[in-house]
Amino acid sequence: MENIKIVADVPIAELPSWAVWERHLIDSLNDSVHPFLEHFTREDGEFIWEDEFGGGSCDDFYEPFFSWPVIYMMGGGDHMLKLADYQWEAITRQLTRLGAVHKDYGIKEDNFHQCEGDIFFYNLCLADPRTEKWRERARRFAGFYLNEDPEAINYDPEHKIVMSPLNGSKGAYIAPPETREKRSYAPLGGTMERYSLPYFDIPGIATVQDLGDPAKAKAMGQAMYDRQSRGDVASNLSITSLVTNAFLVSGEEKYRDWVVEYTDAWIERGKQNGGFIPDNVGLSGKVGEYCNGSWYGGLYGWTWPHGFGTLIAAIFDAGANAYLLTRDSDYLDLPRSQIDLMLDMGEMRASDDTDPLHPTPARKSPSSDEVFMVPRRYGDAGWFDWSPVPMTWPIALWNLSMADADWQRIETIRGKSATDWNEVHPFHGKTDAGHEAAWIRFLAGDNDDYPERILHATEQIVRRRLALTREDTSVGTRHHVHHWQWANPVSSEALVQLTLGAPQQIYNGGLLHTRLRYFDSQRRCPGLPADVAALVEKIEADRTVVRLVNLSGNETRELILQAGAFGEHRFGTAAWSSRTSLWPGELGGYAGTAAAAQLQADGRRVEVNSSHCPVVLPPGMEITLDLSTERYVNEPAYSNVPF
Repeated sequence: MENIKIVADVPIAELPSWAVWERHLIDSLNDSVHPFLEHFTREDGEFIWEDEFGGGSCDDFYEPFFSWPVIYMMGGGDHMLKLADYQWEAITRQLTRLGAVHKDYGIKEDNFHQCEGDIFFYNLCLADPRTEKWRERARRFAGFYLNEDPEAINYDPEHKIVMSPLNGSKGAYIAPPETREKRSYAPLGGTMERYSLPYFDIPGIATVQDLGDPAKAKAMGQAMYDRQSRGDVASNLSITSLVTNAFLVSGEEKYRDWVVEYTDAWIERGKQNGGFIPDNVGLSGKVGEYCNGSWYGGLYGWTWPHGFGTLIAAIFDAGANAYLLTRDSDYLDLPRSQIDLMLDMGEMRASDDTDPLHPTPARKSPSSDEVFMVPRRYGDAGWFDWSPVPMTWPIALWNLSMADADWQRIETIRGKSATDWNEVHPFHGKTDAGHEAAWIRFLAGDNDDYPERILHATEQIVRRRLALTREDTSVGTRHHVHHWQWANPVSSEALVQLTLGAPQQIYNGGLLHTRLRYFDSQRRCPGLPADVAALVEKIEADRTVVRLVNLSGNETRELILQAGAFGEHRFGTAAWSSRTSLWPGELGGYAGTAAAAQLQADGRRVEVNSSHCPVVLPPGMEITLDLSTERYVNEPAYSNVPF
């Protein structure tokens, strides 16, 4: 890398509006965090929330901050990382006092929720890998599942199972038998009512409304205890991210070995189950041990409450992590197989609903009364709960594989879709995602103004959430535990897509798999330098095209491009256009415009052969780099940074 010097020498002929809006959005996000913290937190960083209100689930406290370190990594201010660090410590301290956290980690959480909070921790490790406290915690947290802490025995290496759906820093939690008699499940009037029944074989219970009878609610609660209180569940596959994170910190083989062993065990269970990954395994290692022999019925499994939407996230995490650590693309068949099984059952159906966790674009026509849908859940009567296909999973799969067949799957779904994939709508859902379809059409060359529109939409959401925060009067009351998450003004999806060349990370425990990262050479820190905007225009299996613009008219900016979030890729050659004509011309008269009009350039090429490519951007210059890219050829590590 030391001998490479790529210098941009083509002046910006027409100021790209996307570049101006990108830098404006970064500034807006930088400024937005202060009003949020002033309104919702105390001086020590803890949320304004009384201890008697309880801790609830850990994720609800960590979730508002998960993208703050990512904004820092893309060019946000240093305060974004400092505040993220401060908030993680404050929230961990608060949750420890509330009894939800021990040794800095959740005590007895299901991993549908635990991993939602974990992504904040992963992003801190990625953004600040040299800080020892993050490195120590990464190893310690993974150690809970390698049984390295005698207080936290979670894993049975003989049967290759995590021993409970509820697990964490105090080990696998199996509720004592005496609590069975106290169990009851009565969701009427609450948020869980719409998710139907956990089980359909309990005598006298045919609908959710039947649970209004206390005796029947108790019967359902006891059945849930019997079937969900012990053994492994497929949603625990998200734990592979926690262990992969420790590998990225340390490079220790024991972490890779655990991820491979645990993932392989679930792959084998799927093979023995006709392709479908079962959702429950008993303590003896037998599928269906506590669910009357059924492969469905585990906590956060195929039947209840979210079905495919929950399972595919954990399954995807495991496949992606095993692929990253082994470079064996066969591991992508794990999520790919489950996606295809769902698509094979797809039908055109009437629908007036969408998946609230994964919003879909607007329909092509309001009069369209049929949508291509897949079943999300499976119970005793078969498949049910039909929904449009969320594009999160097929696009995330293609992002990892770059396989033609995975792209064709996306195109097949698009052909059956009742939505306009080019549309952009201003929303910031729980996962800070949902614009994948419009982004993928931009990469396909069919949605040219997507960068401007997604940046405008994101800016609109930032301003609205700040306004909502100013008008909020609920702080200090026992408001909804998602209240501060609904007000979080920081959205990273647009910048992740445009600058890093990737979809948003999988919200339920996914690591951030990107094509590029940036480092400011002059400040020797992560992120785009001041005034520099980046746009990834094309990503292919062996090619990355990125446009870099220096909006400053006075300052030279220097940066380093990294191939992959973890340095797992490598650049081959770099090609770009270099000016061959004079510019700006001689000072004298009014010939500047004419000189600019006569600009000429020729192609240049240099061998990079490194995971890092340095670029110099003089004032007012731009460059489009066409980088040949070898993917997944390096050992991934957080330490694979240029300095």
